[in-house]
Amino acid sequence: MRKRSVTVRVARWSALHPGHAVIGWLVFVVLCLGGGIAAGMNSATSEDFRVGEAGRAEALATEGGVQLRPTEQVLISARSGPLDKAAADAAVKDITARMKSLPEVASVAAPVESADGRVLRVQVELNGPDQDGKKNVVPLQAQTEQAEKAHPDLVIEETGAASVSKGVNDQRGEDLAFSETITLPITLITLALVFGSVVMVGVPLLLAVTSIMATMGLAMLASHLLPDTGVGMNMILLIGMAVGVDYTLFYLKREREERARAGGRLTSEALVEAAAATAGRAIVVSGLAVIVSTAALYLAGDVIFDSLATGTILVVAVAVISSVTVLPALLVKLGKRAERRAAKRLAQGKPVKTYGEKKPGRAWNALLAPARKRPALTLCLSVLAMLGLALPALNMELKDPARDSFSRDIPAMQGYDRLLDAFPEQRIRHQVVVRASAEQAGEVTRALRDLDRRAAADPLFSHPSKAPVLRSSEDRRTTTLELNAPHATYSKKAVASLDHLRDDHLPATVGKLPGVETAVTGEVPRGTDYVEHQNQKLPLVLGFLLLMTFAMTVFAFRSVVLGLLGIVLNLLSAASALGLLVLVFQGKWAEELLSFISLGGISSRVPLFLFVILFGLSMDYQVFVVSRIREAALNGVPTPQAVIQGIGSSAKVVTSAAIVMVTVFASFVMLHIVEMKQMGFVLAVAVLLDAVVIRIMILPAALLLLGRATWWPSRAIRRAEEQAAERYGAHGTMGVPESPEAAEDRPLSGHWAEPRAARRG
Repeated sequence: MRKRSVTVRVARWSALHPGHAVIGWLVFVVLCLGGGIAAGMNSATSEDFRVGEAGRAEALATEGGVQLRPTEQVLISARSGPLDKAAADAAVKDITARMKSLPEVASVAAPVESADGRVLRVQVELNGPDQDGKKNVVPLQAQTEQAEKAHPDLVIEETGAASVSKGVNDQRGEDLAFSETITLPITLITLALVFGSVVMVGVPLLLAVTSIMATMGLAMLASHLLPDTGVGMNMILLIGMAVGVDYTLFYLKREREERARAGGRLTSEALVEAAAATAGRAIVVSGLAVIVSTAALYLAGDVIFDSLATGTILVVAVAVISSVTVLPALLVKLGKRAERRAAKRLAQGKPVKTYGEKKPGRAWNALLAPARKRPALTLCLSVLAMLGLALPALNMELKDPARDSFSRDIPAMQGYDRLLDAFPEQRIRHQVVVRASAEQAGEVTRALRDLDRRAAADPLFSHPSKAPVLRSSEDRRTTTLELNAPHATYSKKAVASLDHLRDDHLPATVGKLPGVETAVTGEVPRGTDYVEHQNQKLPLVLGFLLLMTFAMTVFAFRSVVLGLLGIVLNLLSAASALGLLVLVFQGKWAEELLSFISLGGISSRVPLFLFVILFGLSMDYQVFVVSRIREAALNGVPTPQAVIQGIGSSAKVVTSAAIVMVTVFASFVMLHIVEMKQMGFVLAVAVLLDAVVIRIMILPAALLLLGRATWWPSRAIRRAEEQAAERYGAHGTMGVPESPEAAEDRPLSGHWAEPRAARRG
């Protein structure tokens, strides 16, 4: 008898001790969540986000105490007609007094009047770094609201990076709640159609929700090793619901298949063990593939990707644990309940309806017909179609999403638009940071004034009438200059102004001084340097991802051919999804349809995130589909026949899993944040293409054409086919192997006889 795997042994224990398994799982969830709450969340600081020259400039400025601080703008305008000067002056005095009384405020500047005289602007500088701004701005917003009530004839509103960040955070929370209200009903309907049982529908959702709760606690603990950036929890919800339901769905489906084949000859414990030998192993391999693939994000050297990777890895690991530990216990409980009901009906002389696994219907046979009848033609046409979808990706422009792209439903963004209408020079600011010896302070100041004059003559910069904004550290070693430009933060002109500053104006002025260190930071430099940083890391991450995907596939199926095929198919689906993403989001035609403001490009984090997550999630389908094919082939079924049987038997459950994933991801398209829209859209499209085109058209066609070469260099399939031919040929079956269904109908012996599925491996 073959030694049982760890997955089977764990499932066996859980099946024999269902009460202990369920209680143990609940205790685990409570401990994780309680421990996380007790430890609290360790959020990333400004230092964690520093990248490239902009990060170096921020470090220099912070060391000298002259760094850019969060700045809020309070706008004062009339509700109707021209602005009353006396009323406006009174409001300015009131606001200034209110703001100066707050410990969060560092300074309040004198009011500035707009060119048309209709708006007054009061600049308020906050204490602390940028990352604390969204927390420290709350008292300021409260004082602004009170000031507006005290001056009912005026419109008094506040905007700035801190208030916008707080508004985005609040909106993100509302969006996630809205997303859950969409995904849960569709998930329920999908599961009900698959199982036809309300009780069975509740099991996947229960495990998914408890897995997410446990992961949230673990993520809080993990944040003390890798700081959280606020996006980790989003990924836990996004990925947790998708894989949590999917893993449970695959296990449930296999248990019901085993129940149908046993025809009442095995107990619920034995059926769960049989399912663990196949679906349980597949879940573990699939989960490991997602974890290993997602770990590639750590190579990006970016705190945001670290947070995304940590959340994803934790929730997948917890979902796998729940599927192989507590799920068998729940299935035994439900199975025994069904057995008692059946026994009661039999005692009453009533008929008992037995579960019968339905074979693929006409729709699935029609979908698989092209690959089965004309594999070469189907493969060529499908690949050409996918390549056609990928073509727009050749024109993809990567950009870092900035404040201009945020939803105008946020009050601070409405104020931001009015600020820019009245003061267009406030759109962006570049901070030039210079480090030199104290003896060179005079030379540095003169060079920076020269730099300011050059920028004022450059049409890409604003042309201020006031003196340049120069700040020096106490030791006179660090000096900064602020320059403004009237362009959208993600526009080409904004980037061009930075290029002019770094490549032309700076080298011609301060850059000429000996022994001087210079760097430029600001919102545009941060975004530009971040995109460049991601582009530099992309080959490393992608190379690691391809290598690990290949290694995991070879490990799972002992086939180099399948490893190479998996890489090609994943690249094909990712490229096609990126092409559609560029087609929809890089232009402006879909702005009103999907309610977003186009960046004129794609968020720089989306392609890398897509490759990593898609390569991991696509292993779900790869493992579950190919494992069914391999299972049939190991039973002696010729590879072409095994391909059709395996894909046909897994078609319904794979499609149901894809529907759940697509629904979860597509719900993010309805969110307000354009980056989350892009992530949700590209993942939904990629999973849909992977489940429909790749797994139904391209994969079966390729495997049919490859035949037995699919399994190279493993010889297990060849031996299985030869042994089956000899065995069945000797019994007069003309060498035609027995089907898996017929094999399962042969009598079983022993209450706890090892299931045939487990012996087949």
